[in-house]
Amino acid sequence: MAMALVFGAELRRLRQERGFSLAGFAEQLKYSKGYLSRIERGRQAAPVDLARRCDAALQAGGRLLALVEGEGRNDRPSLSGRRELIAAGALSLLALSVPTGRADRGAEHRPADPSEFSVPVLLRQGYDHARRLGQCVDPAVLLPMLTEQARTTARLAACSRGRTRSELLLLASRFAEFTGWMAQEAGDTGAALAHTAEAVSLAEEAGDPHLASYALVRRALVTFYDNDAARTIDLAAAAAGDRKLPPRIRGLAAQREAQGHALAGDHLRCLRSLEQAHGLLSAAGGDGEEASPVIGTSNLANPAAMVSGWCLYDLGHPREAAELLARECERIPAHALRTRARYGLRQALAHAAAGEVEQSCAVAEDLLGIAGEVRSATITADVRRLDRELRRFRTNRAVRELQPALLGALADNC
Repeated sequence: MAMALVFGAELRRLRQERGFSLAGFAEQLKYSKGYLSRIERGRQAAPVDLARRCDAALQAGGRLLALVEGEGRNDRPSLSGRRELIAAGALSLLALSVPTGRADRGAEHRPADPSEFSVPVLLRQGYDHARRLGQCVDPAVLLPMLTEQARTTARLAACSRGRTRSELLLLASRFAEFTGWMAQEAGDTGAALAHTAEAVSLAEEAGDPHLASYALVRRALVTFYDNDAARTIDLAAAAAGDRKLPPRIRGLAAQREAQGHALAGDHLRCLRSLEQAHGLLSAAGGDGEEASPVIGTSNLANPAAMVSGWCLYDLGHPREAAELLARECERIPAHALRTRARYGLRQALAHAAAGEVEQSCAVAEDLLGIAGEVRSATITADVRRLDRELRRFRTNRAVRELQPALLGALADNC
């Protein structure tokens, strides 16, 4: 079933990337929309024939077919244990990453570059795909696969030397850090902090001393969702003020500090931190950071602007917050379902707080289904707040019509 979820997530990602609606894609394949919806949600395994048709229609170069064929080969009683399931999931990341040679027929006589198939390069591609899967899959499904991937990468590093060893250790640290985020999304704060600590240890072994400071930003996110403004500010400020750190880490820390000040109702300090974040994040990448595996969000066109909208809501300016969040939400990539649900529902919450009830319900209607699919403890916190906010307007027709979807999203994330 885990592989069905992985296949479904990748099918949806490719379909949206190619610009197909679910109804349009179903019509082209001559399957029912409901059937394809069950496939995309992982509720039903895709047969090989369907995978082949989807692969051809989406010009996937064998990616989708490789996932289903891999599942078929492993669908035996002797491979039904947890270890084998994890291994199959880890291999699926590589199946998504390894070029098949079908997509670029004009280059079939080009001499192969061995560096394109090195272990660090392939695992880096797997890491990038894991982050994309994290946007549309239940984190509890991904956690075993991510944990094993981090351990496998670290074991490969132990058998390597020189630059390869350092690259693999750095990748292992990024896998562990991302695993920590998925653990927090699954509602396990203890596991989130443990994985983050492991990421710091691996990064230091790789010669990267900076992830320890980013761990402060991650811990500050935990305290932020606990509504602990003072602790959020203290943790984030410790990283934001360290001039030895790369601009991206300092920028992300300044954003988190701004969120802490917003929680505390300190408008002036919040704006100062947001200005600092904008400057630092604009400067990030100029010192070689872009070559490293990404830290923090990669799906926001302007992270500082989006967080500014979030802060405006916490500072008591919901109408301005809704306007800014709406503008930035339009720039989120279609495949980034988790990010769309997070900030879109915060936009709906801001509309509701501003008394724009119909607009709030219209925004939320499109996102509550996504929230139920991606299952996020942090997003669910905002769904609960939205539910409480809209109860003030429970006689409104739009609110009454939205109520079943609200309750369904909360039930899905229990």
